[in-house]
Amino acid sequence: MNKKEGFMNCFKYVLFVIAALVLYVGTASASGIDFDKAIVIGSGPKKVVEFTDPDCPFCRKAAKFFAGRTDVTQYIFFWPLPRHPKAKEKAQFILSQHDKAKAYHDVMSGKLDSQQTFTITPAGIKLQEEQYEIVKKNNVSATPTFMLFGRIIEGFDQKKIEEALGR
Repeated sequence: MNKKEGFMNCFKYVLFVIAALVLYVGTASASGIDFDKAIVIGSGPKKVVEFTDPDCPFCRKAAKFFAGRTDVTQYIFFWPLPRHPKAKEKAQFILSQHDKAKAYHDVMSGKLDSQQTFTITPAGIKLQEEQYEIVKKNNVSATPTFMLFGRIIEGFDQKKIEEALGR
């Protein structure tokens, strides 16, 4: 083996190691998430973890997008942002309901935006606080944030989500 071939082999190995590290660091692990605390919507074979805010306009676009997909099961966790003053109350309202999926769709569709007060239970408040701890443990920094197939997608990037889901 000459010097050029040796250099090329070494270079290929370094590129392989770098690619492996990028893949390892850039993947999402949902292993530390307590899925019993999530709102589960759908029953499709493709699992999507979503961190969302009930008053975030991009989160609402994502909710509309996923409402049309029968191939997905969503695991929803709320992170109501302080810049949306009613978001925490809406999240607690959803988490207080017996039919959380229906309440989620009602809120995310904007159907309840004119409602001034929401019925909230201590259990809904507790669940919202537990979900917030999950948000913090997973270092979520934006809404919506999605974990799917080992990837993290911040923001509602429909093209990236469709690619990850296989359309």
